Amino acid sequence: MALSAHDEKLFELRLERSRRDLFDMLEGLYGRHPDFAAFRNQVEDRMRAAWTRRPKDLKWLDMKRDLEPDWFQRPDMVGYVFYIDRFAGDLKGVLSKLDYLEEIGATYVHFMPCLKPRPGDSDGGYSVMDYRAINPAYGTMKDFEAVAKAFRERGISLCIDMVLNHTAREHAWARAAIEGDPDKQAYYLMFEDRTLPDAYEETLLEIFPDNAPGNYTYEEKPGKWVWTTFNTHQWDLNWANPQIFLEIIDIMFFLANKGVDVLRFDAVAFMWKRMGTRCQSEPEVHMILQALRAACRIVCPAVVHLEEAIVSPKEMLPYLGRGAHDGKEGNLAYHNSLMVQFWSALAARDTALMTYVLQTHFPTVLRNATYATYIRCHDDIGWAISEEDAEAVGVTGPGHRAFLSDFYEGVFPGSFSRGVLFGVNEETGDKRISGSFASLAGLERALGSDDQDAIHRAVERVLMGHA
Repeated sequence: MALSAHDEKLFELRLERSRRDLFDMLEGLYGRHPDFAAFRNQVEDRMRAAWTRRPKDLKWLDMKRDLEPDWFQRPDMVGYVFYIDRFAGDLKGVLSKLDYLEEIGATYVHFMPCLKPRPGDSDGGYSVMDYRAINPAYGTMKDFEAVAKAFRERGISLCIDMVLNHTAREHAWARAAIEGDPDKQAYYLMFEDRTLPDAYEETLLEIFPDNAPGNYTYEEKPGKWVWTTFNTHQWDLNWANPQIFLEIIDIMFFLANKGVDVLRFDAVAFMWKRMGTRCQSEPEVHMILQALRAACRIVCPAVVHLEEAIVSPKEMLPYLGRGAHDGKEGNLAYHNSLMVQFWSALAARDTALMTYVLQTHFPTVLRNATYATYIRCHDDIGWAISEEDAEAVGVTGPGHRAFLSDFYEGVFPGSFSRGVLFGVNEETGDKRISGSFASLAGLERALGSDDQDAIHRAVERVLMGHA
């Protein structure tokens, strides 16, 4: 299908607008590859093809949001997050809930992982075997498009998860790698023996030390070690291979053309590997993310990027664009520190640490970006409180983190909470906590004892957290 003269001109204008933001990053990442010139041409060809396929109504939305670039920053933007099956059974059921979503003022709906996961344990849907298919338990891609269209008609933006760090072991690329395809093996980080993995392990952290210790998994059939940061079935992608960038932009454009408004990029901090580091938040991660955003500004500028990086305040801000990436990287990033500081202040009955952290680390205004604020989510809470910040208000980092875990587990004297420990690290003493807002705020414990006064106080904590 050929582009009209109008669409061709519009594509060229947007390409020129973001050309340097895209190709300067790609040259820095992949410029030494012998086929870089051909790779550049492939990137441009795939962008043009995706723009050609973009539905007409979405092209009009692109125009509207180009004229209103702050649309996602406005104070009436209210997010609502749910698991499709828990909320409505399936995607067709979501259509029956549109009036309810409108009634509560939701203007942004995040479907928890809805792309096709591997069978069995899929890390809650974050082990994806097909980025172009919907979880069959929820419906089909046609059902998804119908929901996206219905949302647009009511002014509701749709957000879905797109995992960038890894795929499921059952993904077609991984299956081909297992069968010995050298090109697909290069899509991942695979090693003949433990020499390099052991060297990397010296500075790597374990994400799930209880369930998936270490960062590598041995695969019998190819006889190689595979980098698996999270779980044995989640194979880390090799972002140093430019083919991965090509594959990911194809998927990104595909989802955008199905009606996605917000792409929540999962586990972005881990995308680039460097010996002697934690392999988290390396400079190349920000180069990749800027390039992905620039590609979207060319092909589907109605789409914005939410970057999931649950890291310290110092590490978090660059995901919204700092320095050379200012205004060019993520549109949204989770304000993990605000969430942590709320729970810290609630347990300590003291806002000194919250005040210090928010005043010293977080600017009130960001360029072309804003914070995605939240109070609880599906993930556990890691107490991202640095030694420096804790000491600034007269406490110690390890001591305060231990206090918070004990308090929200419910074992600290006077605690109202009933949470569950998660990811206990015996070496460092750090413990993460999991639990719903109601459980951590004391409502579960209060209901269990039928204490009306405690129920009232718990509800007040819930309301304060959402204020």
